[in-house]
Amino acid sequence: MTMTNGSDKVSSLVSRISVSLPPDLLAELDGMVESRGYGSRSQAIGEMVNYQLAEHKRSLGNEVMAGTLTLLYNRATRGLQARVADIQYHHVAEVISSLHVHLTEDQMLEVILVQGPAAKLQAITHEMLALRGVITGRLQLLAAVIPPLHAPAAG
Repeated sequence: MTMTNGSDKVSSLVSRISVSLPPDLLAELDGMVESRGYGSRSQAIGEMVNYQLAEHKRSLGNEVMAGTLTLLYNRATRGLQARVADIQYHHVAEVISSLHVHLTEDQMLEVILVQGPAAKLQAITHEMLALRGVITGRLQLLAAVIPPLHAPAAG
């Protein structure tokens, strides 16, 4: 392991690896690095590895993760907003916060911040996506844990 960040200043612990890519794939990677404004190929590849590791952990099911559940739904569907709120209340240990935005007269976008075992968050997502009036939705999980909102009581 070496200590480097590409300059003379020591900043973080990193390990060097070697990756072999076909020329066309390398050209695509370089194009993405430039278009997204990454500082280096290493930064882009690191982000891709982090994403794939989070996906792998999510697929395992019991890893505690944090993320967002984004829903687009028809707010004119009778009782739908109440059912979405009831599901959030039923899973209060996993639902940290939510925000909804009126997009049009009938469409609502709701973003729900969640944390918990990946399998449980997936189950909550399926429960909400199955509601009549939900147009689409997506669960995005990260290999991160939100710090506790309240410190445990002393004593």
